[in-house]
Order: sequence, then structure tokens, then C-alpha cells
Amino acid sequence: MIIDGLQCGHFDREAFQSLQKAGVGGVVVTCGFWEGAVESLDSLGRWRDLVRENADVAEIATTSEAVDRIGRSGKVAVILGYQNANLFEGRIRFVELFAELGVRVVQLTYNNQNELAGSCYEAEDSGLARFGKEVVREMNAAGILVDCSHVGDRSTLDAIEASSKPIAVTHANARSLFDHKRNKSDDVLKALGQTGGVIGCAAYRNITGDEYCKSIEAWCTMVARTVEIAGVDSVAIGTDRSHNFTAPDYAWMRQGRWTRGVDYGASAAGRPLKAPPPDWFQKVDDLSVVPGGLRAVGFSDDEVAKITHGNWLRLYEATFRKQ
Repeated sequence: MIIDGLQCGHFDREAFQSLQKAGVGGVVVTCGFWEGAVESLDSLGRWRDLVRENADVAEIATTSEAVDRIGRSGKVAVILGYQNANLFEGRIRFVELFAELGVRVVQLTYNNQNELAGSCYEAEDSGLARFGKEVVREMNAAGILVDCSHVGDRSTLDAIEASSKPIAVTHANARSLFDHKRNKSDDVLKALGQTGGVIGCAAYRNITGDEYCKSIEAWCTMVARTVEIAGVDSVAIGTDRSHNFTAPDYAWMRQGRWTRGVDYGASAAGRPLKAPPPDWFQKVDDLSVVPGGLRAVGFSDDEVAKITHGNWLRLYEATFRKQ
């Protein structure tokens, strides 16, 4: 079984069936980027409808045990997540409320500094704010996994220190392997390894690089090098794959309501609006080649099991339960 730590976009029945075909038993979906509380509730309602309409292929999961059970039954376990903390709207009590509605993964900030923490794109990472520390503690108590994928390194290290539970970087890579602001320093990866956290290695070309995208063996070599930094118990899969995205979706994801100008996100001027997928990952169901690729670069069957699903299940077990 494969668990993907982060995907986004407009899921439909075909997307679920492609994940099934690839052997993906669980996936964290992106329910929002910049939306406030009411819009986030609307998104949860749409996700519930979508999963209900496709109950034969997908089911919402709120525990590690449910992810494992649903995935092994042949369906896709849908784990509800957000790539920003805007859904809380500065209200500490909303953390528990959204947890009770099934939200299990929330990123502290998305690309811009907010009232919680600094982002990877700010010139100065402010670190975790007082309110950020309160939210981290509340997420620990409510059973929501703290995600720091788009968060700055200083703020990420602060979050690791402030959290009573291990945290995640659900979709990024090692900056020492591909130099990009969205990727994480070796210090962050080592801190994850020392505290039981997990990084999901991304397959998004803009933060993975052409060299690691040219074949499944090349991408799995990147995973192996990440393991050398963080340890085999702290490395997993977080492809950052998108479904059915169009130009307005990219504009919302990158610009939201915060700018009138063009923002390229992890891309750059002159590059395609949509980065070409890795050469080995042209279709969603191509994810099925990952276990074989990991074995090809030297991982044992036990290590493949950890990277493909075991490490996520362990982290979900440690974080999805209410204290």
C-alpha cells in the first residue's frame, strides 16, 4: 500500500480510481489554501458529498487505524487537510471545532507570513509567533497534525520544539539535494528524524529538479539521499500531485486575494504555468512504480514498507488522537 502525504486539485471519481489502480490506499487532500472559516466549511461539505457519491471507492478517515483499514480494503482513505491556517480566523477554539469535523492535517502558513509563523518565501523568517505556539498546542490536543511544508526553516524548528507530538513536512524535499526556497534544510530534516517527524518527498518538478524527475530510479535515489539525512523512519511520500487544475486554480493558489500582481509560487517567469510532471509520473496511476523503484536503489522490503506507508501510519497514530 502507498500513502501520499499531500495532493491537491479537483478530485473526481476518475481521480479516486486512478489512485486505486496505483495502489494508493490513503491520501491527504487539500481542502483549501487561502479560504476563511465559512469557505472552509463549504469545502468540507463538498468533500463529504464527493466521498458519499463515491463510497464504493473512497472513504474519509480520521484515525490511523481507519487509513490502514480502508486502504487494505482496496478503497482510498481520504484524509482532510488544509495548506493554511486561515480556516481558524484567529480563533483558538476553531481548532477543536474543525478537528471534530474531521480535519486532520493543517499547515501553519502557505507561502506568506501570517499571525502564526513565517513562510519559506519571506526575506526574514519571524519564527513561530505567540499565537502560533498556542495553535500548535491546540492542534496537539485536538488531534490535528502540524504541517510545515511551506513554512520557513526557523518557524519549522520552532514548531518542532513547541509541539508535544511529532510534526510533518508533508510535501517538500531536501534543499541540499535541490536548492529551492520551498525545500528544507538539513537541520530541519535532522530535527524531524530526532523527534519522530516525517518528510514526504515531493514529485513536483519545480522543487524536485529535472535530474531527479528523469526516471523512477533517479527520484528514488533522491529519496535514498533524504534517508541519509533524516533516517529511514522519517522519510515518506508526499507527491504534491494536482488533479484537474486550470489557470484560475493556479492564480488562486499563488495569488489568492493578497496581491494584484503575478506571483509564480515555486515556478519562475518564463516557465510553464503548469510544471511538467516527472518523466516517470505522467499519470496518477504511475505511482505504482514507486515500490519497485525503491527496491531498485537498494531499499529492503521492510524499508520500502516504511517509506510507502508505514512512517505515515506511525505518525498518524501519534498525532490524530485527541489528548
